[in-house]
Formats: sequence, structure tokens, C-alpha cells
Amino acid sequence: MKLTAAQALVAWLVAQRSETLDGREVPLFPAVFGIFGHGNVLGLGTALHERRDEIPVWRGNTEQGMALAAVGYAKATHRRQVGVATSSIGPGALNMVTAAGVAHANRLPLLLLPGDTFTTRAPDPVLQQVEHFGDATATVNDAFRAVSRYFDRITRPEQLISTLPQAVRVLTDAADAGPVTLALPQDVQAETYDFPDALFAPVVHRLVRARADRRTLAEAAAALRASTRPLLVLGGGVRYSGAGRTALEFAERHGIPVVETTAGRTLVPHAHPLYAGPLGVTGSASANVMAAAADLVLAVGTRLQDFTTASWTVFAPDVRLVTINAARFDAVKHGALAVVGDADATLTDLTEQLAPWRVDPQWTSRAAHHRGTWDAHIDNLRAPTPGTPSYAQVVSVVNELSGPSDYVMTASGGMPGELVGGWRATGATPTMDVEYGFSCMGYELAGAWGAAMAHTDGLVTTLLGDGSYLMLNSELFSAAFAGHPFVAVVCDNDGYAVIARLQEGQGGAPFNNFYADCRSVHADPPRVDFAAHARALGCAVYTATDLDEFRAAYAEARTAAVGESKPAVLVVRTQPSSWTEAGAWWEVGVPEHLSGRAAHAGAKPRQVRYLRS
Repeated sequence: MKLTAAQALVAWLVAQRSETLDGREVPLFPAVFGIFGHGNVLGLGTALHERRDEIPVWRGNTEQGMALAAVGYAKATHRRQVGVATSSIGPGALNMVTAAGVAHANRLPLLLLPGDTFTTRAPDPVLQQVEHFGDATATVNDAFRAVSRYFDRITRPEQLISTLPQAVRVLTDAADAGPVTLALPQDVQAETYDFPDALFAPVVHRLVRARADRRTLAEAAAALRASTRPLLVLGGGVRYSGAGRTALEFAERHGIPVVETTAGRTLVPHAHPLYAGPLGVTGSASANVMAAAADLVLAVGTRLQDFTTASWTVFAPDVRLVTINAARFDAVKHGALAVVGDADATLTDLTEQLAPWRVDPQWTSRAAHHRGTWDAHIDNLRAPTPGTPSYAQVVSVVNELSGPSDYVMTASGGMPGELVGGWRATGATPTMDVEYGFSCMGYELAGAWGAAMAHTDGLVTTLLGDGSYLMLNSELFSAAFAGHPFVAVVCDNDGYAVIARLQEGQGGAPFNNFYADCRSVHADPPRVDFAAHARALGCAVYTATDLDEFRAAYAEARTAAVGESKPAVLVVRTQPSSWTEAGAWWEVGVPEHLSGRAAHAGAKPRQVRYLRS
């Protein structure tokens, strides 16, 4: 087939199919998010227009935002579908680097197609081209190398024949999943080649369930049988494997208490008797107490990030660590007994080797006991009080009014600790996206747009602070224009409250976080009218100043979002210094010395037991 490189790329995208965790066949690439400019409008843009009935293109309003929407789409489909984002060269391309970092840190598939400069170099330097004095082959797209699982610059159309299979390998592989960047020089996009028909044959990509080595499984089974206080840690890999039910059956069969990581949240129904709560800094005291007492930790599908492990202080120093992970890179961390394989398949094989072994019921029963204590603590934080609501109270209302198939999101600031630590899951499938791998401010709104496109069985609610809203809000208009409903709860506390907490908790002076501590020439600086701004972006808008108003407004916002097919933004004033404490350590860099001026000002550096950003 004689096609331009761009036409061939789009034809290949259309031919790729995926099998969901419940066995349905869907497009692997269900949506392209694009902002056209020179570098992609005539080559790739024309090719996308020709196939517009087969692969929908949605227009974003910031390149970072639309790429984050693609990330949110992938998370909402449990990595079974992949969003595509394309931009022009130069600033448009570089704006997507942050989204690539989000996808890379969170092991989420993302296909980025940034335009690039001419391979002929005849018109150099072109508009937006950055010239590198010592390397004529370099362009700004080389910035993607550090945040891509796979990177290629297509300098000849026929290179697509070899690179596209490698790209889809990364995007669909349980161990290597992450962002793929294919830089597309604008002249090459328009060049033709006689491509083989086989390149465009439909392909269905199914989840490959790699089996673990039998000898290593036997070692893991022996380690479990030798333990008296094992703990099962469920991470995001359990979600992407569709192994939630298998993991619970494994725990039930052997009487092992269960905790979740941030990426693994809502895998376990909150009321399950083996559930001890979420683990780590933004988790729960109940899970952390169990972790400290465990003599063996079986960590499944987690990369063991510092917030999960409390900077490696949440477990006993002599704990035996056994990991099950599709990625050997993650499985071997901290000297673990590494069992490399798919979570569902490996847990199934492991339980066969363990039968009929069970844990002492006294250890098993501690999960429900400690979680009950934590639940009572959360109930106290959720209890209605007059005046400005706390984060915990806001989360409580959203939790109460959400159904089992609804989807909740957040990313940065103090909200991850409130949502991870305080949410009570009721459904049978994962329904939470807390982007705390990269903790990207702005993901809350852009990612919600993508999630709303993908998660059609229930309503998406995203919770964020005023700082995140100001950092990236353009995709509210994108979602309103396109007709994708979700609810955005904007908690306004006058600044970066959680960073101020970190700053002051470690002995620093209040500085440049709350607006009251920021430099201004005004005695009475202006405030942002978030409601007016969201209304101008085409959203339904609600406001609340106390808990009763918030409850009524959130119910109305849910109805309006669905009824009007657009985002509903609910702005609520929240307390700036009320937090859900999990009682875990977090390692941060604390100055060993302050200048005489700072010391004179009364700042006293100190270590504290618990902090989070």
C-alpha cells in the first residue's frame, strides 16, 4: 500500500485491538488528543482527518493537559487501552514531557507523537527549532528520552515497519508498560513508501500471564510456611492483572491479613475481615501497625515507593520480603525473594503449593481489630462540625454519595493522604486513581477528562486544591466542549497548605506557600474567583462554605454533570491545617545548619515522626 508515513501510522493505530480484563474486544488506541501546529497539522493531521470515523480526535487546550488526559484514560481502563497525544514541534512537544514523566513513574502506557524538525535540514532553522551548537542531530524531542520507555525518531517512512511492533510491545507489556515517544519530522510524515499489507492486519493484544519459575515459587511457599505473622501487600500490578479476586481468595484460604498501596487502593472492600487498611505515609495507622509486627511481607504488584514503605521504616528491620511482580526490576528491590510473573497466575500457582497451610487465627484477627480502631479515628474526623469543612469531611460526603461503580481521583498536595487514608471502598472493581507516583499538580483535572471518557459505568469525581486548579485548568473547557461529564471538587485553603505544613513542621519559617506569606506590593492582594473562572470555561458551578451546603451542592453537581454532559465544579472553602495522620515516617532533607538570621528569627530545625507533601 503506497502511503505517507503519517497515513501508515494512523492505519496501524486503527488496526490494533485490545482485550479487556472481562474479555471484551476494544480499540487499543481509542482516542487521539491533538493540538495541531506546523510539524503535525499537514502530515499527521491530514492522515487523522482521513480516518476520523475510525479513530476519534479530541482537541486539547494545553499539550500537557491533553497528554495527562491520555494517561487518565489508560489508568481508568486498567492499562488495557492507550491514549495518544500529538503536538507540533518546539514548545508544543516539550509541554508533553511532564505527562511522559507521570506515565513513566506510574507504569502507565502513553503514546506520544510530537512533531520534529526537517531531516533534510534544508530550511533550518525553522520556526520553534532549538539549534544545538555541538550536535546537529539533537532536537528538543531528545528531552523525552529520560521519560520514555521506548524512544525513536522516524527519519525514513519504512522505519515504521520495525519500530511499530516495538512500540506496541512496550505499551502492552505488563513489565515494561510506560510512555512511548515517536518523534515525527514534518518532512518524513509526508513522504510515501510501499508498505506491506501485513503491517495493517488487525491484531488483538491480550494480557500475557507469565508464569513464575517453579523453584522460586517453592522457595516462596517455604518462606510463607515458616512465617507466623505474614502480611499481603497489594499494589497497582494486582489491578492491572485483574487479580483482585484471586488475591482475596488467596488471603482467605490462608488467613493472611491484607493491606493496599496507593496504586492498589479499592482492590479490597473496606468491610472485608482480612483488610487492615492502606499502607504507608498516606495510609492508615492500622495497616502500619500490622506491617511493623509482620515477620514476612508478600508484596504483589508494587514498586515499593517511599510513601508505601514510609522510607523503609514501616516494616520490622528483620522482616522477610517476598515479592511477586511482572517486572524483575521491581521484584528484586531490597534483597527480596523475587518471584517474577503475572500476579493472577503466580498467586494461583503459589496457593497450590501452600495448601493446606493457614496462619494462626490470632494473627489473622488483628487486621479487623486494628482497622476498627482506625475506622473510629476516621469517624471522629468525619463528624460534622460547624464552620469551614476539613478535607476529611469533604471526602466523607463524596464517599457517602458515590455509588460502587463511581470513580474518584486526586494527585497532589494533602488530598492523597485524605483520600487514600479515609476512603471506604464498596465495589468489586478498582475505582480510585491517586496519581502519587509523580504527584503531578494539574493531573486532577486533565486526568479526569480522560477518565470520564473511559469510565462510562459510573460518574468520575476528582478532588483537588486551589494550587492545582491554578496550575492547569484548561482541560475543563476541553471536557465541557467535548461533552464529557465529571465533578471537580476544588478545596480552597489559600495556598500550598501541605507544603507549608512540611516547611514549618521541620523548623522552617512560613514562606512562599500560603498567600499570606508570599510577596506582594498590595496590602490587600486579590483573591481568585474560582466559581466565575470555571463558569467562564463552560462548567456548571456550585459553591459551599460549610458541610451542609457542601453535601447539598455535591448532590446537585452530580446531577448537573450527567444531565448537561459537562464538568460540574464545586468550590468549597476548607481548613488549611486539619489532616488525617497515619503515624508513619517520611525521610526528607532537613538542613543541618541555619544561618544566624534564620536562627535569630526563631526557626528550630527538628525531626518529626510524620510529615507528607
